[in-house]
Amino acid sequence: MVHCPVRVNDLVEPVSVQPVSHYMIATATWYGAYGMQSVVFAWLVTIVLREPAERVGWAQTMLLVPSMVLILFAGAIADRVGAARQAMWSQFAAALIPVMLIGALLFFELTYTIMIVYAIVTGTAQAFVTPSRDGLLNQVAQGNVQRTVMQTSLAQFGLQIVGYTIAGFADRLGAEVILAIQSGVLLIGVWGYRQIHVATHAVRPISSFSGGHVFQGIMEGAVTVMSNPIMRVVVLQNVAMAFFFMGTFIVAFPLVVREVFAGSSGDLAILSGFNSLGLVVTILVLLRVGYVQRPGRALLVGQGVGAIALFTTGLVGNFTYFVALVFAWGMCGGIAMPMCRTLMQELAPPEQRARVMSFFAFSFMGAGPMGALMVGYLAEVFGPQPTILICSAAMLLSIVIVGVATPMWATHFSQSSHVGPEEALA
Repeated sequence: MVHCPVRVNDLVEPVSVQPVSHYMIATATWYGAYGMQSVVFAWLVTIVLREPAERVGWAQTMLLVPSMVLILFAGAIADRVGAARQAMWSQFAAALIPVMLIGALLFFELTYTIMIVYAIVTGTAQAFVTPSRDGLLNQVAQGNVQRTVMQTSLAQFGLQIVGYTIAGFADRLGAEVILAIQSGVLLIGVWGYRQIHVATHAVRPISSFSGGHVFQGIMEGAVTVMSNPIMRVVVLQNVAMAFFFMGTFIVAFPLVVREVFAGSSGDLAILSGFNSLGLVVTILVLLRVGYVQRPGRALLVGQGVGAIALFTTGLVGNFTYFVALVFAWGMCGGIAMPMCRTLMQELAPPEQRARVMSFFAFSFMGAGPMGALMVGYLAEVFGPQPTILICSAAMLLSIVIVGVATPMWATHFSQSSHVGPEEALA
């Protein structure tokens, strides 16, 4: 096992437990608002405007394109200006965007073009929030990265369920009310980031390229990620998940609700909520179990069983069974997602953490637009449920290849020691 004697706590002043609580609040509010947005956006495009499958795919793609273009740049900037500051201002900008859509809905007729503009602006804010928020995690974790990742994931998906639940009333309350709540929740998160920024304002950003160019910083992060066999595989698996899992969730699922079950915004909320509930249940179990010493193995098992659960959703015609299987799929995601983040957080050099995490986010969100488009066109040709079968089978194949051809299965961490930028193998 490779050890690295230099840790983030050696490079920055220790922070109190309070920034951890504020970090949880800020993260939870973002995902609570995200839960509202994802349901309302899918409802407006898929059910209210009744756009065809390929245009649903394009709309979801526009939410993700800004991340594909900007997130690496945003990660490099966060390492220079400070992650807390960037997260605070980016989330403040995100809080203003629902207000803009409310104005458009009040004064103009809802159109596909309005939804595309909203998607692009929202995706831009997300591109700057994501790497700065992820870059903060290790700083506030106080040495227990895996547990902090799980606690953050618990806050994330717990509030996401609340967001889905609120958005499920969009049919009755109207999109404007849900969007106003979404904006208010995001502002609470701005306050959380502000407290972290104040508590750590004396800490100099730990950038190794403070005098250099942003592009140079991006290239340094790319070399760090791609030269490490474990981080490289995590990135490749994230790309596969973006194509086959994310594309299915944001495009195929709303189409199934509309075309197979003739559903409403409430049905979309139920589906999304039970998926997140499955994640929450598994994360609670993992917190109870304790430290996972083989996160790579847990990641592959979670993804593999999840691919099988997703495959079965393409075979059922009863909404209750469909929701139950999506819940099981979410339980598997509760293993895979924290393990992905743990691997990247543990292996990232402290001075490049925001940049490394921006590549982690880029591999998922950057590939997401292509996954959404692919699923949209597949659903147009084959139908939404056969598309789910295709995507889950392809994901399972990628998991088998990674398990056989890479060192991911053997990756081993010790709770009492911290690994450096090389892989830790048993």
